Amino acid sequence: MNVKSSPIEYMLVDTAIGPIGIAWNAVGLVRVQLPERDAEKTEKALTARLGHVIRHDEATSPLPPMIASLVGLLRRYAEGEAVDFSAVPVDFDGVDPFRKAIYRTARKLGFGETTTYGALAAEAGFPNAARDTGTALGRNPVPIVVPCHRILAAGGKLGGFSAPGGTTTKQKLLMMENARTDPPDSPQGSFAF
Repeated sequence: MNVKSSPIEYMLVDTAIGPIGIAWNAVGLVRVQLPERDAEKTEKALTARLGHVIRHDEATSPLPPMIASLVGLLRRYAEGEAVDFSAVPVDFDGVDPFRKAIYRTARKLGFGETTTYGALAAEAGFPNAARDTGTALGRNPVPIVVPCHRILAAGGKLGGFSAPGGTTTKQKLLMMENARTDPPDSPQGSFAF
């Protein structure tokens, strides 16, 4: 079978934070859907973006090893364990070079580590592209695996998040990782007259 024409399979993974949808092909992961209000909505959101997909039936076919590993990693992550997703293969076919560079650079951030849109852009080789970096991360097809929640606005402010729940979800993920999101209070902010 030609890898480029390999079918896309998907499944929902029950986790401590709710059902996470994942979709993959022979190359790697193609989509992650963070939990919606319930499993049905998560599945609908995942499949709506993919076109023709096949729901994986574990009863008739074992998971590919890379996906079985990912399922375990997602469950452990949702329990608050420090997990490294950097070895998970991702199929970035059809993603423009700028976004690929941003995603690859973001994947280097460790559990609980944050950076800003501007710093990430510079690290990826695109200084002065903070706004474009934010747009690229808003289109991230594989959140958590490409940890877009770890990218903050200037000054360490939370910034945006396009996943279900918006910035509330971003804040919860960062809290799970014990990541700092706001800069320390200014010393002058503590003076009371």
